[in-house]
Amino acid sequence: MSNSSKTFPPSLKPGLLGGHFLKFRFHPTEFLTRAAALGDVTYMNLAGNPAFFVNHPEFVRDVLITNHSKFFKGRALQRAKKLLGEGLLTAEGADHLRRRRMIQPAFHRNRIADYARSMTGYGEKMSAEWSDGETRDIDKEMMRLTLQIVGATLFSADVDNDTDEVGRALTDVIELFNYLLLPFSEWLEKLPLPQTRRFNRARDSLNKIIYGIIDERRSSKILDRGDLLSMLLLAQDEDDGSGLTDEQVRDEALTLFLAGHETTANAMTFTWYLLSQNPEKEALLHAELDEILNGKPPSFEDYQKLKYTEAVFAEAMRLYPPAWAIGRLAVEDHRFGEYEVKQRSLVILSPYVAHRDPRFWNDPEKFIPERWFHQSVKEAGQKFIYFPFSKGVRSCIGESFAWMEGVLLIASIARKWKLRLDPGQRIGLKPLMTLRPKFGMKMRLHQR
Repeated sequence: MSNSSKTFPPSLKPGLLGGHFLKFRFHPTEFLTRAAALGDVTYMNLAGNPAFFVNHPEFVRDVLITNHSKFFKGRALQRAKKLLGEGLLTAEGADHLRRRRMIQPAFHRNRIADYARSMTGYGEKMSAEWSDGETRDIDKEMMRLTLQIVGATLFSADVDNDTDEVGRALTDVIELFNYLLLPFSEWLEKLPLPQTRRFNRARDSLNKIIYGIIDERRSSKILDRGDLLSMLLLAQDEDDGSGLTDEQVRDEALTLFLAGHETTANAMTFTWYLLSQNPEKEALLHAELDEILNGKPPSFEDYQKLKYTEAVFAEAMRLYPPAWAIGRLAVEDHRFGEYEVKQRSLVILSPYVAHRDPRFWNDPEKFIPERWFHQSVKEAGQKFIYFPFSKGVRSCIGESFAWMEGVLLIASIARKWKLRLDPGQRIGLKPLMTLRPKFGMKMRLHQR
């Protein structure tokens, strides 16, 4: 069937082996950017599996909102069950809604306000540890910082002593996640291959820490500390009154450990990179912080006032959205415009590509925080041209948490420091489960 008949989407030239699989696997953001130039719907053959990349706000809305019941989580998150079990991120249908209702209270506005003190406290603590003129791995620093915050706010746990171990284990499982997406990986993981052993070691390390937190709480006399872990341990099934097993609590806890620190840490890392490359924007940020904070650490009350700081964070997530691609599996036939997508096909959306679409963004490759004064994050989201946290029933449950965390951490650190890229630092992207810097992010610290 020819592309000229308008009944089948255009496609990039496939490779000799696996169709488009290898090109997509090793250079995914570049591949999707090239595919988007062919049209709003393009076809990919991923090692024999049909896949469609859709890149128009109308189609994004269709998948995430209008016809969301036709699309389940894609292979990536199905395979993520190997690590995350049956947590909120991997659950479907009624089970997903039940889990979301159970966890949602932990992210209500009144609780978010309480979390602000921990966010600022840890940001100030890290800032005080730094020395003028030294060089640090900012990607690792941000991972350590956000892990401490999620441990304290959602689990009332001091993970300071475990941050290095947790960080290494999470890095291992995320880097090995692409291995789980290989064709026939369900069979490969049964073999004693180095990748399988490394993945299992990392998962076991995470399990030990998470189960340790659960055991400590169950054995304590204060089961309810007003955090997410308390809600999970006290939750009861609406039908039979049964509680969650330790394994079910572990699945939710690990999911939020991963999502609650990995995404924000990456967004923060790219924020510091962008500010270092745009000193005139950095100067505007510093001017706002000096005026509003007047030399004091930021507070929850300051959060709503830090408009330029929020714009900086929004613009960083436009250019480098942590969730760079969203995969869905069609459970029914569906039509995008003139093209039909058959049941069992993979449908891919990409915030990374959509956020840089010149049809909807002026100077899309440039870092321009001021653009958010002319169009709010909410307005861009309603147009489905900006969706760093996805949209609809499967949107990130911790979105409000992440926004406040990002703004308060930028304010805590930037009020004291300027960060400059180390002269030998290379820049590249490493699109795994999240969008990471390929070569890390070494930066030199300069006290203001």
